[in-house]
Amino acid sequence: MTGNSAYSKMFPVSWTELHRDARALAWRLADLGPFKGLVAITRGGLVPAAIVARELNIRLIDTVCCSTYDRMERGGKVELLKGTLAEQDKGAGWLIVDDLVDTGITARAVRALLPQSHFATVYAKPAGRPTVDSYITEVSQDTWILFPWDQEAVMAKTIAELKGGQ
Repeated sequence: MTGNSAYSKMFPVSWTELHRDARALAWRLADLGPFKGLVAITRGGLVPAAIVARELNIRLIDTVCCSTYDRMERGGKVELLKGTLAEQDKGAGWLIVDDLVDTGITARAVRALLPQSHFATVYAKPAGRPTVDSYITEVSQDTWILFPWDQEAVMAKTIAELKGGQ
């Protein structure tokens, strides 16, 4: 995990599960469009945004790039590294996509830039849930979501190795 004691559970997500959940999000959003474009929150929102954009046939895709510090603290800082074209009309008619809303720190910063947009995430935790308009799966605040891009395949140990034998 992250070494942060705030997480006591692990929720691993495979590529197949992420694809299924992002498509489910697209189904939920389909009747809300058409959208002018889509804004992915980097980096986690890039993969779900690509899936949602494909499913909703959205061709205009932009990013808002943020770096969050002290993200477990309520007063955490968000540094905006790159804004978006959607800012010129406060996000009206635009869709924002991210992988997860956790504490809501990043979501609140992006909401401030694009207050009239529709904000959607694949996964939501209770502290951040009120900052988004749509999501698919809620997980507890003390759960670490292990996304497929943070995993790697490794050889599993045999039972004998786990028991200390050969």
